[in-house]
Amino acid sequence: MAGLTLKHIYKVYENGHKAVNDFSIDIADKEFIVFVGPSGCGKSTTLRMVAGLEQITAGDLFIGDTLVNDMEPKDRDIAMVFQNYALYPHMSVYENMAFGLRNRKVPEAEIKELVLNAAKILGIEEYLDRKPKAMSGGQRQRVALGRAIVRNPKVFLFDEPLSNLDAKLRAQMRTEITKLHKKLATTFIYVTHDQVEAMTMGTRIVVMKLGYVQQIDTPMNLYNKPYNKFVAGFIGTPQMNFFNVTLLRKGDKVEIRFASGDVLEVPYEKVAKAPDRYLHGDVEVTFGIRPDHIAISEKKTGMNCLANVVEHLGNECLIYGDITGKSAEETETLANANQIIVKTTESPDYAPGMTFNLVIDVDKIHLFDNETEITILQDIPAVSTFPAKVVGGEALEFLGAKVKLPEALKRVLKEKDNVEIDIPADGLIEGKDFALKVHECEKIGDKNLLHLEVGDRYLFALSEKEVKAGTMLQFSLRNDKLAIRENGELIHAPIPAEVELVGRFLKSEHREGGERVIDFFYGINEGMVAAPRENGFRLNAVEGNKCYRNSYKYVIPVEKIKVNEPILIEKLTPEEEKAAAKRPIEASAGINGVVVDKLDYGNIVYDVIQVGEQKAYAIVDLDDERKEVSIAFDGADVAVHSLDIEMRIC
Repeated sequence: MAGLTLKHIYKVYENGHKAVNDFSIDIADKEFIVFVGPSGCGKSTTLRMVAGLEQITAGDLFIGDTLVNDMEPKDRDIAMVFQNYALYPHMSVYENMAFGLRNRKVPEAEIKELVLNAAKILGIEEYLDRKPKAMSGGQRQRVALGRAIVRNPKVFLFDEPLSNLDAKLRAQMRTEITKLHKKLATTFIYVTHDQVEAMTMGTRIVVMKLGYVQQIDTPMNLYNKPYNKFVAGFIGTPQMNFFNVTLLRKGDKVEIRFASGDVLEVPYEKVAKAPDRYLHGDVEVTFGIRPDHIAISEKKTGMNCLANVVEHLGNECLIYGDITGKSAEETETLANANQIIVKTTESPDYAPGMTFNLVIDVDKIHLFDNETEITILQDIPAVSTFPAKVVGGEALEFLGAKVKLPEALKRVLKEKDNVEIDIPADGLIEGKDFALKVHECEKIGDKNLLHLEVGDRYLFALSEKEVKAGTMLQFSLRNDKLAIRENGELIHAPIPAEVELVGRFLKSEHREGGERVIDFFYGINEGMVAAPRENGFRLNAVEGNKCYRNSYKYVIPVEKIKVNEPILIEKLTPEEEKAAAKRPIEASAGINGVVVDKLDYGNIVYDVIQVGEQKAYAIVDLDDERKEVSIAFDGADVAVHSLDIEMRIC
C-alpha cells in the first residue's frame, strides 16, 4: 500500500487551455480522497494524470517514494474503475476479472483463488459464469470493482463509477464502496460531481472549480467552514442561502442589515474575526445561512418569510419563499424581495401563501467578501487592523502604548497623523512594547491562536505554545510584516516573503572521462546560479529546446538570499567565448547588484538591491555598509515559472 504526493501539477493543452492549475496534495496511505466539482473543473483530468492516461505538463507525482511522471500506467501499480465499466462483453464475469492477471502471467491456480475471493467480497459468486449483458448496472459495477480488487494495487482510482445507476442503487453502491475501502485498507481516490457522494464517502474532499483547487478538507469542515462562497454553495443540499447585507457594530452587538430591511442582531463575539473595516455599515458583504440552520417560530421574530412553494418530503419539509421585510399583514403585496429556502420538520399545515416567522441560528452564519468571495470569518484572520496616532514623526501611540518608530517607518510616517495598521497573525513577537491580556487560546490544527484583548476588540496572534486565558503577555511588532494605511489607502506595504527575478536558463555540456556531462544554470543579469540537474531535465521536458531561448520568472524566498562581495565577471571576446564553450562552465558566486536602500525595521534589517532593472531584498546586519554586492542562493530553493503561461514548472 502507498500514499501519493502531487506537487504543483498542471495540465495545459496545445491550444493553451489550462485544465488543471497548480494542484498540490499529500494523500496518506489508506485515505479515501474524493475529487468533487462541476463538469469541466479538472477532477477527471487530475485522476487520469495519476493513472498515467494523461501526460503531466508540469509538476511532480509520487506514488509512495517513487516519482512516476514518466512511468507507464501498467507499471504504477494502480487500478482504475471507469464510469462505463469497460467490461469485455464476450467474456464471462470470471474471465473479465481474470483477464488482467493472465496478461501478467499469474498462475491459473492463483488467479482462481484471487477471483473467487474478490467475488465473495462483492457478493457476485453466483454470477461468475454470466456475460455482462445478462447483468444489471449494479452487478456490472461490482464486476468492474472485482477486476480492480484482484490486482491488489497500491491505489484504487474511481472515475464517477456510479453515475449510470439509479438513485436507489447509487446509495447502495456508495455504502458498498465505503465498506470495501475499510476491508481492503488501501488508498482510494474517487471522482464525482455529486456532493452527496463526496460527503458520505471521503475522509477528505478536494473541491475544484475551473481547474483550481478551492478547498481541501474533511466533509464536516467543508460544510461548517467553507473557505469561499463557491464551496459554501456547492456543498450541502439544498444549497446555502445567500443575501447581500451590511454589518454595523453597536457595542457588544452587530446588526446584520438585509436589503429587504430586516435586521438580524448577533453578539460581536460571533463575528469578532471579521476585519474591522466590514463593521461600520458601509461595506456590503454576502451573508450565508444553510436551510437547516433556520427554524420556524410561532412568535414574532422580526424576520418573516412568504412561502411560494412547499415540498413535503415525509420526514422534513422544504419551504421556498421570500424574506419580505414587512409584517404578516403586508406580505401578500410583497414577493421576491429576497429568496430563501427553509428546511424544517414536516407539517401538513405548511402551504404556499403562508407567512412564517424565521429564527436564524447565529452560531451557523457565514460572511463572504463580495469581491473575492472568500470568507471574512477565517479560522486564522489574515490581519487585524487597529488605529494608531503618529507622535512627532518619532513614535506611535498604538495598542495602548507609546512605541518608538524604527527608521524604515519614520520615513513613511514623518508627516502623518492618524493611520491604520494591519497586523498579520504572525506580526507579533515576544518583546516589551505591549502588555496584552489573553482572552482565549484557540487550538486550530497544530497552531495556537491567541485572542488578545485591545479595548472592546481582539487582536489575533499565533503562539507556539498554549496559553491560559487571563494571562498577560509582552509583545513587540514584527515591523517588516506591517501594512499601513491612511484613510483606507495603502501607504506602506510589508516586505514580500519572496523575490521575483526574470532571467534565462542556461546549459553547459562537456565530457569527463569520455562521459557526457550536462550542467544547468539560472542566469540573471550577468550572473549565474547552479540549477539542480533534475530541474534542468524537467524544464527541457516541458518546454523542449526553446527553454534555452525563453526567459523565466525565478521566485526565491527572501530568507534564503545571502549577500556577498561583488563578483568579477570576465568579459570575453567572441573567440574566447567559442573556446570556453568546450570547457565546463562554473556558476558565478552570485548575481551582482547595487544596494539602493537599507530598511531598518528595528528587529530586522533589509538591503534593497538593484539587479539590473529588477529589485531584490535580503536580510543583512545593520552595520553592513557595502554598496556593491552580489546576492547568492541555493538553486534548489528556486521556483521556476513560465512567462508564456502562468504556470510553475519546477
